[in-house]
Formats: sequence, structure tokens, C-alpha cells
Amino acid sequence: MQKINIAAVIALVAFLFAAPIILPMIANPFWVSVTSEILIWSLFAASVNLLFGYIGLLSFGQALYFGFGMYGVAIGIAHLGLGFWPAFALGIIASVLMSVVAGSLAVRLTWHYFAIITVVFSLIFYFLALSWKPLTGGDDGIGFSMPPMLRIGEFEVTLLNPNTQYYFILLVVIGCFYLMHRLLQSPLGKAMIAVRENDVRASLIGLDVYRLRLVAFIASGFMAGVAGSLFAFFGRYASASYMFYHVSGEGVVWTLVGGAGTLLGPLFGTALLFILREELSAFWEHYLLVVGAIVILTVIYAPRGIVGLYTDMLNKLLNTPEDSGEDQGEK
Repeated sequence: MQKINIAAVIALVAFLFAAPIILPMIANPFWVSVTSEILIWSLFAASVNLLFGYIGLLSFGQALYFGFGMYGVAIGIAHLGLGFWPAFALGIIASVLMSVVAGSLAVRLTWHYFAIITVVFSLIFYFLALSWKPLTGGDDGIGFSMPPMLRIGEFEVTLLNPNTQYYFILLVVIGCFYLMHRLLQSPLGKAMIAVRENDVRASLIGLDVYRLRLVAFIASGFMAGVAGSLFAFFGRYASASYMFYHVSGEGVVWTLVGGAGTLLGPLFGTALLFILREELSAFWEHYLLVVGAIVILTVIYAPRGIVGLYTDMLNKLLNTPEDSGEDQGEK
């Protein structure tokens, strides 16, 4: 079973690396850009999954850290004159610092109280970004020119090259998913799962529930910030609209469809709904009704998402007992 999963991951990674070559041969080259966007948003959904799937906190405020990543990059380049890497670092640091501030208050709460306070934080900074036009551009947002990643004399490497942009996004996203995998495999990750299963019992055996939730919150803010920074480079733009809570809601939907509590669930959920959106929107303006119906059916008939459905089918084919939720988390 483990060998099958490793082979599937290797095949997926191989496809992603070959996508700029394969996709233009079998479809429109536009799909390379769509794949880049899927990778970015899957990382954002993974930040939701880290909180909801692995420590049991449902956040509707991840758009806040995504937005801080976007604005960190845009403000760094447009207003501060920073280069590529300093602006990238500024976006990530801004998101992490914001997650420290918000998380230190939010993780004291659970259930719907936690969800509400994350929405409140997101709304506060959304309206602040709309009103602070000299810095954020308000409704219009901030556009910027792409600085080079590397410059040696006359030679430059820049994300203006579509293939360079794609592979940069791919490597960063793979790196973040790998870091998440290592975190979940560590004793810290196992402690987070223990808190998800029963926070009272976890505290009774000596685990610091507050600190574990705060660490998970900051880690999820980091991932959302990286996704926001990548999206700023992808679009050469930052806008307050991406800080609104409906963006966080989409991340929750992608996670549920793909499989909460699974490492690659957010990637598959994001990919499925993005592909449906792109295909259906060409034929019917009310395509969101179909997407919504698919989401509802998935939640009802495949509550563990695409990855859970895949695992169940594989178990039946191999006649193996069903994996526990904790083991499933690394598939």
C-alpha cells in the first residue's frame, strides 16, 4: 500500500515537471498558466487543511495571510523599491507576523468561536486595505513591474518567462508540501493530531494545547503567505479583494473536496474544481451551480474527499483493512 502511494506521488511530480511540455501538445498552452494557478491555490488550501485537518480548527480567515503575502511583495517592489528576493521575504514575514498576532488571540477559542474571530480579523484588515489607498491602492490595488530573480551583467532570469515562472512556482509549492510532510511526521505533528482527536486528553498527558495550536496557526499563516506572495508575482498585482473571507471559504471547499486531513487532498480538490470551472464556464454562464452540486455530492457521498475515496477503493482492490485517519493523513 505504501509503495503504491509513493509511486503515485512520484508519477504526479513527474507529470507536473513535464506539464509545460505535455500540455501544449495535447491542449491549449493556456493550461500551463492554469496549472500554475492551481499550484498556488492548492498551497493556500493546504494552509486551511493544516489547521482543520490536523489540529481541528476551522479557519475562515486564511485570506488575511494570503493578502499580507500579496501586499508584502507589491508594496516592497512598488513603494520600497525592493528586488525580487527581498520583496518575496517581506511578503512571507508580514504574513507570519500577522499570524502570530491573530493566532495568539484566536487559538484561545475553539469551534464556531474560533471561526468567527478569524473572519473578524480578515474583515478588519480587508476594510483597512480598502480605505488606506495611498499604501494599498484601495479598490484599484497595486500593480508593479517584475524585477529580475537573478542578474549577472547583461544576463537576467525573470518570471516574465512563462516556463521560468511555472517551475519557480512548482519548486516553491513542492518545497512547502514537503515541509508540511516533515512537520506531520515529526513528534510535533503527532502531538497536533492528538490535540485534534481530544484536546482534554492531550492536556492531561502533558501536551501544551495552546502552544501546539499557536504553532499550527503560524505554520498555516506561513503557507498562506507564501501562496499570496507567489500569486502577487503570478499576476504582478495585489488587491484587497483577495483578503475577503469568501476567498477563505473557497480554500475550505477545496480542502473538503480533496480530503481534509490528507497531505495532497487540497491539491486534488483545487485541481478538480479549477478544471471544472474552466471547462464549464465556456459553455454555461451559470456553471457555478454545477460546481456547487458536485461539492454537495462529494461532501454527502465521499465525506473523506477524493483522497479518501481513492484510499477506500484501493483498500477494496487489495483487500486490506481501512487505514486510520492518522495514517491517511500522509497519503
